[in-house]
Amino acid sequence: MRSTAGSTAPTGTATRPDPPGRVRRFTTAERMVHRATGYLMLVCLVTAACLYLGPLAQLVGRRHLMVTLHEWSGICLPVPFLLGLFSSAFRADLRRLNRFAVYDRQWLRAVRRRRTSPGARPAGKFNAGQKLFAGWMAGAVLVMMFTGLLMWFMGLLPFISRTSAIFVHDLLAWAITFVLLGHMRKAFEDPEARLGMRTGYVSRSWAERYHSRWLRQEGDGSHDGPRTRRTT
Repeated sequence: MRSTAGSTAPTGTATRPDPPGRVRRFTTAERMVHRATGYLMLVCLVTAACLYLGPLAQLVGRRHLMVTLHEWSGICLPVPFLLGLFSSAFRADLRRLNRFAVYDRQWLRAVRRRRTSPGARPAGKFNAGQKLFAGWMAGAVLVMMFTGLLMWFMGLLPFISRTSAIFVHDLLAWAITFVLLGHMRKAFEDPEARLGMRTGYVSRSWAERYHSRWLRQEGDGSHDGPRTRRTT
């Protein structure tokens, strides 16, 4: 049996057909990676608030528990990503996120000029904003883990290194908080995108409107847009 448009299974394997009018956007593995990473990030931010904000720290108490949860949720943040590498669909999405096409620059120009029509903002499976967000978050998590480990083994470092690690960790934590709030705001403004992350499927009309290049690529079996270059 041949694979259907939007399916990630290779040709020659049996696949369940897409629901009428729907296109498969994410596999179960991809959605689980996103969900698990989101939960771990939420634990990191909540426990950080309980440690950093005085009134909240007094209200919650149990500082040692908050410290333990914060440290281990931070250490576990890369685990969903690493497990996701066993999924071919997840690896394909990483390749998409790591490439900036000509139309991605067009998307950014349209945002800068406040042009909102779908035709002015062409996108593959991920638009340019999503690619920048993914790259920034990946780098931020690595820096947070590095500075967090420096703080964990604080007794082994000179004073200047400890102070620098704390400063960078705190400053980047605030930046991550505001960036994630923006990410959540965009998600709440797009119910179809949220449905795609929950169920794996989006309407064909939504895909045609906001991710038309991806829909065409899925139809002809290709995965990358024309004339692409790596972002990293």
